[in-house]
Amino acid sequence: MREILEQDLNAVLSGALEMLATVEQMLPVASAVLNDRDARRLDEVRALDREVDAQELRLEAECLRLIALHQPVARDLRLIALVLKSLTDIERMGDYTVHVAEDGEALSHAPPLKKYVNLTRMIERLQEMAAALRRALENRNVEGAMAAHQMDEEVDDLYEQVQRELVTYMLEDPRNISKSLILMRVGRSLERVGDHMENVAERVQYWVTGQH
Repeated sequence: MREILEQDLNAVLSGALEMLATVEQMLPVASAVLNDRDARRLDEVRALDREVDAQELRLEAECLRLIALHQPVARDLRLIALVLKSLTDIERMGDYTVHVAEDGEALSHAPPLKKYVNLTRMIERLQEMAAALRRALENRNVEGAMAAHQMDEEVDDLYEQVQRELVTYMLEDPRNISKSLILMRVGRSLERVGDHMENVAERVQYWVTGQH
């Protein structure tokens, strides 16, 4: 019975890692829509998001089945709790990435306001953060999770730079307001992706050590 439980626990963790990897895959596609004005790739982002949604439903059902069947305790139960609570965060990461691509598509119909340097850096940092978080989960590495957690500070700093810069653009020329507001929304979506990754990272220590 213990061997079966171990297999099932590894399966739900692998499923959560797969969800996170799918979001990681979505980020550069959303970046292509935004930066390369490749509106055709919006459908690709949406298709990947549907995969994330389907994974969420399947893993939630599987976690509940494990609780009912095995009545896990201690670290086993903490792992299931981590996965269950993280499913919503990962699903929301996917949603916000779709929002970035949709806003990028909306911006693609007119000349760009500027080169999106800081927004691009945010996306790159989020990809790095997702990869670091996946490694930390896979290796039960608390230090790695905290390192991923700290990467969100740079994402937040870049977001603040984006907001300040866009306010300047709007003040300089009212014709920039519409595009600037959309780009502010892009920045906010990316900042929220980082926040949800941060939530997942914070749970790793409790899973591994039993301490918040």
